[in-house]
Amino acid sequence: MHILLLSMPDVTPIFIHEAAVHLPNLGIASVGGNVDERHHVYLVDLIRKRRTIKKYLTKILLKIRPGLVGLSAMTWQYDTCLMIARLVKSILPEACIAIGGYHATLMYKEIAISPEAASIDFIVRGEGEEAFRRLANALEGADKFEDILSLSYRANGSFIHNEQAPPQDLVKLKPPIRDQRRLTRGYHIMARKIEVLETSRGCTRSCSFCSISHMYGRRFRVFPIERVLADLDDIYYKRKVRFVFISDDNMVLNPQRVIELCDAIIARGYKNLNLSVQADCRSIAANEEMVRKMRQAGFKFMFLGIENTSIKNLKLINKGNIIEQTDRAIDYCRRYDIFVIAGLIVGFPDDDDESIRQTYEYFLTLYSGIPPYIQIITPYPKTQMRQELMEAGLVTNESDYRWYNGLIANVKTHHLSSEELQYSFWFYRQTVLGWLKQPSGKGQTISCWVVLWTWFIMPIVKFFYNRKLRKFGWRYLYERDMRRFRSMNKFSDLDQFNE
Repeated sequence: MHILLLSMPDVTPIFIHEAAVHLPNLGIASVGGNVDERHHVYLVDLIRKRRTIKKYLTKILLKIRPGLVGLSAMTWQYDTCLMIARLVKSILPEACIAIGGYHATLMYKEIAISPEAASIDFIVRGEGEEAFRRLANALEGADKFEDILSLSYRANGSFIHNEQAPPQDLVKLKPPIRDQRRLTRGYHIMARKIEVLETSRGCTRSCSFCSISHMYGRRFRVFPIERVLADLDDIYYKRKVRFVFISDDNMVLNPQRVIELCDAIIARGYKNLNLSVQADCRSIAANEEMVRKMRQAGFKFMFLGIENTSIKNLKLINKGNIIEQTDRAIDYCRRYDIFVIAGLIVGFPDDDDESIRQTYEYFLTLYSGIPPYIQIITPYPKTQMRQELMEAGLVTNESDYRWYNGLIANVKTHHLSSEELQYSFWFYRQTVLGWLKQPSGKGQTISCWVVLWTWFIMPIVKFFYNRKLRKFGWRYLYERDMRRFRSMNKFSDLDQFNE
């Protein structure tokens, strides 16, 4: 059987224009890599076909004629997922549609009884490798739907939800697909080729805004180091890629294992390897030797979940008082020349305009030279944070998930409406944090792109931006940016499938 796996085209800007970073989807690559060899699997990352989705998919579907099409989507990508499912059905009515990913896992019961379920034949919940493998076999009569754990399937006009499978044994998983079966090309970060690698799954932390426990449970599992090295060899030698994003939820939870992995990478002798990872401040702050080893192994970029500068707000999201650990974690990263990107969240129940400004100012004072990635608290389905905000009457958008991307206010606070929160979030990002500047001193690796941005591109962009500001004012610039954010993931060629 021919199988086509699709990831969604929806994007969200982080620090720069959304077109500057296009990552391959490791989820569909891993699911596809674990399908039995008698099937023919193809991957398409629609992030690389944002302007020609209908035209491109029509061509691919008619050429491959898959019997099974799998779609993976986050919550804020789900509307697009439904439109693509309808597109597929309009071209190949006989093809079976299976959806998976975070949103399908968290909301499978609600999806199953919704009108849009008419376009969906199967829901694969949680880790999809084994369930999807068996689903492909069952469609050819080599397995039975009712025996496949973590599968929801249609029978007699309604969905039946099989029991949830235990976490995957990562030792048994095959490597992801990165060869010619991946039909899309050109993955990059600021014009540099990039690939995605996985060394572990899960997180044992209890952050109330996070939904990862619904995907993997409150467990931390690791891939064998030999498997990780083989995967890295494939990226480095066969794909000729030197920039690798490690997608682990929290790789550093087992410091000794990280050190062992780093020693193995160092022994490989890769040249010009650039590894990027996300981590929590507690683990980094408690293990200076791990940080030193990570830098030796090629870790040059680290996303740290700082979240907020208020102890009260940190406790509210179950982070506790991590201010001291945050300071130490950043100090270690600077000491070993690892570029830090800070994750910040605003929009807490007691936030007002002044407290948001103070959060930005305090961050700038404490962590000068560190670029922040700031989000507004988002009531993601099934999270503890959503339940608390709903009970407090602070959720202003309960079900239009298109805007659950972290940049749009779907909540209010006790002091700010959603619109006021949105404006404060945007305005102080412009006036307090301002333009991303080149880091100074040891501890923030300076890439050629940062130098180019700082000394050549930014002055030009800033000149025209300030000219607009003088002519039209802040409110005009704000409304312009909001229009752009809200139109970013509108795909006109899919409008006819937006039922």
